[in-house]
Amino acid sequence: MLHGSPHPGVAGSELTRLLARFAGASPTRTGLAFAERLGHWLSWSDAISLSAALNAAPSESGPGRSRGAGGEEADFQRVRAALEASIDAGPRENASSPTDFGPHRRHCIARQQAMQDAIGALRQRLRDALSRRSPALARLAAIDAVMDQTLAAQERGLLGLVPLRLQAHFERLERLNRTAGDGDTRWLDAFRDDMTLVLRAELEHRLLPAQGLLDTLRTHRPQPT
Repeated sequence: MLHGSPHPGVAGSELTRLLARFAGASPTRTGLAFAERLGHWLSWSDAISLSAALNAAPSESGPGRSRGAGGEEADFQRVRAALEASIDAGPRENASSPTDFGPHRRHCIARQQAMQDAIGALRQRLRDALSRRSPALARLAAIDAVMDQTLAAQERGLLGLVPLRLQAHFERLERLNRTAGDGDTRWLDAFRDDMTLVLRAELEHRLLPAQGLLDTLRTHRPQPT
């Protein structure tokens, strides 16, 4: 039995392709443009907040405290490396039996929470850096903050399906192994590898907005005085 909605994530992303492959399905292709999908997700209050950010006049940015050239890049890479290491480490607890999915579920949920917390803080630091760079970039940072808040619930709902899809994949592999009747447990190693692939794909998905902010900072480097 497949748990949850069949197509979590953004259609065409690596995360979606992996989950669809594990389920033996093809990723859904949606005909809706992003702007049209966004319209379905926005509440009236979200739309007002986004409109205000888009139409706000650039404000004067204060001198602030700079992290120095390359500081934001190093921060981004540090966060990514720490999250990758925690994913690759695997579950911290042992399963009670080969068919016990509990440790895998808790590992997945813990890593998702860690990604949400660390990347959310990173994204705020990058917005702060943009705000110090120029008034126009400060407005871009404000728009990103509104988009972050607006799409947070939608993203949580979609990514919350990942543990369920992994459980369905786990149960399918276990069932195939039981049917074979040879007592081989190599399927568990295959599942752990698949779970690592999925969590790394989710990490890349979650990092996309921060990557966009970082790319903007690279493009608009301060001019030497």
